[in-house]
Amino acid sequence: MDVFQESLFTTVQLESFVPADHPLRPIKALLDEAMKNFNWLFSSIYCETGRESIPPERLIRAQLLQVLYSIRSERQLVEQINYNLLYRWFVGLTIDDNVWNHSTFSINRDRLLENDVITELFEEVVELARKRKLLSDEHFSVDGTLIQAWASQKSYRRKDDNSDPPAGGGRNREANFHGEKRSNVTHESKTDGDARMARKGPGKEAKLSYMGHTVMENRNGLIVKAAASLATGKAEREVAADLLAELPGMKKRTVGADKNYDTAGFVEDCRAMNMTPHVARNDNRIGGSAIDGRTSRHAGYQISHRSRKRVEEPFGWGKSIGLIRQMKVRGLSKVNSVFMLTMIGWNLTRMRALQG
Repeated sequence: MDVFQESLFTTVQLESFVPADHPLRPIKALLDEAMKNFNWLFSSIYCETGRESIPPERLIRAQLLQVLYSIRSERQLVEQINYNLLYRWFVGLTIDDNVWNHSTFSINRDRLLENDVITELFEEVVELARKRKLLSDEHFSVDGTLIQAWASQKSYRRKDDNSDPPAGGGRNREANFHGEKRSNVTHESKTDGDARMARKGPGKEAKLSYMGHTVMENRNGLIVKAAASLATGKAEREVAADLLAELPGMKKRTVGADKNYDTAGFVEDCRAMNMTPHVARNDNRIGGSAIDGRTSRHAGYQISHRSRKRVEEPFGWGKSIGLIRQMKVRGLSKVNSVFMLTMIGWNLTRMRALQG
């Protein structure tokens, strides 16, 4: 007779449900070690009076779960934490703890942004990789990718158009853009003012987008610098130069990049930072390539190009596994936070694999 009856008391601990070789174990250990130095920052985020706040460490672990397990929304994340013992263990909840409401993420995200917690955590993870001698300090690669914004094409209207959208047609009303010249100079999204219309290349469709940028060290494919920006025509090179300038030290280094970076300005910026620009030559560019034989004749130039292709792996991982294929938040600051968190997830996953 199949009868289900729970025991009144149990002494089983949540830890015992997680296999000893589960891949989340080393990731949690790395994350907890990176957050050890954040007690002063976490304690300053929430006031000492009023309703008891949810520890920010738990919110960060929960958001990282969303990246690692492709959970599409915070509502679904809370639902799964409620019944998934693995997720409860990773976040730091006991079996008896109540899971917070999904609206908690919206309320507390601004507090994390105000204190730049995700950016600080990213830097701490990179420093942890450096202490474990997993980083190269001589050879780097840069790249950028378009990230689709959480805004409809129909929201892209003239900047001086303050009228209400036409009535009728339900939520997905008809809109006709044929014959209308639209550009980022004259138009903007009425739902996400920071999104910009951009396309991946000639012949590709234009979408409301942001840009994500990374600097990768070539030895192990770890991301040492990351940032999101507005999708302007020059952002890919400008932000890359800014990120490279933040790298510690001024020793001789190399930086690989694709043809989009073959401009006189970017090459000059790299050389001013004592970096040899191993940029793919774009001989079809007006005026020719900014890279001459003094750079491209060396064997290291070809090695950099073989290594450079790995810089696209974090983008592919972030769009297929993580949260950056299309954003679920609006505004550059929030998009940057999600992008940085996704790169933290990539780095922790790589570090786990490198350490066996």
